[in-house]
Amino acid sequence: MNIVVTGSLAFDQIMLFPEAFSDHIMPDKLHVMSISFLVDHLHKNFGGVAGNISYNLGLLGKKPVCLSSAGKDAEDYKVFLEKNGVNTDFVTIIPDDYTGSFVVITDKKDCQIAGFYAGAMNSDKELSIVSTLRAINIDIEDSFAVIAPTTPEAMVKNVEEVQQNNIRYLYSPAQQIPRLAPDDLIKGIEGAEILIGNDYEIALLEKKTDLTKEQMLEKVKLVITTLGDRGSVIEQKDKEEIVVGIAKPQIVKDPTGSGDAYIAGFLAAYLDGKELVECGQYGATAAVYAIEEFGTTAHTYSLALFENRFKENFG
Repeated sequence: MNIVVTGSLAFDQIMLFPEAFSDHIMPDKLHVMSISFLVDHLHKNFGGVAGNISYNLGLLGKKPVCLSSAGKDAEDYKVFLEKNGVNTDFVTIIPDDYTGSFVVITDKKDCQIAGFYAGAMNSDKELSIVSTLRAINIDIEDSFAVIAPTTPEAMVKNVEEVQQNNIRYLYSPAQQIPRLAPDDLIKGIEGAEILIGNDYEIALLEKKTDLTKEQMLEKVKLVITTLGDRGSVIEQKDKEEIVVGIAKPQIVKDPTGSGDAYIAGFLAAYLDGKELVECGQYGATAAVYAIEEFGTTAHTYSLALFENRFKENFG
């Protein structure tokens, strides 16, 4: 099965604040808030959801196609992805802009404050999943798409394209839920094989679309809710939910990117035809590597190491 991953490419700057934001923010002064947090750690790395998911799929030997736009500063990023098993032939370089930039501060409670400059990502709406598959002579029946956050216009186009061409896909609107219109979110859900988000994102989807979890399960095969250090839940219509635990981390450095790693781990196992509980466990194993390093693509492993880690945690 050939996997095409859409979404953003970005350079991440991740900072850690050793205290809690809530101890320093005055709720009654939000309308005039001006505050600075003195951080004690800065890490810069390659990121963006398309890059993160593709990177983890590459580590798992799936050789995904990364379909995204990057700027004039992205050559090193392309080389990095290529060295780790990602097809970057369809990463479009925009010569007069910079690659997207994500800046985030994480506090000791894993709450985050972030900013994102789209840059070259604004050109993602010009990319085509179907044209990409045709260019590399891949049958639509032998392909699977990941629709992950990029500009709302690009995400809407990606949904329309996969639905019109009967391409199976995973839908992860995540950070773009607030910017996508309710009708667009509902359409993305309706045709998806897998809908995934963390507990906050799924709750926000329910609120914005007016769909209950039960109604979502009428429209998709699987709804996966990740719960951080409480594991994940996989749900299907009229079936008992599957609760998946976490893989034990050796050290917790940074949760950023663990959700993208989970998607890659789950999808790698799912497309190999493994049982759903095992797919969730693969996702959990991939995620634990991400939280053990600062940044979303700083971790690495061989397939043998991954399998050993999986067996150590899940038997």
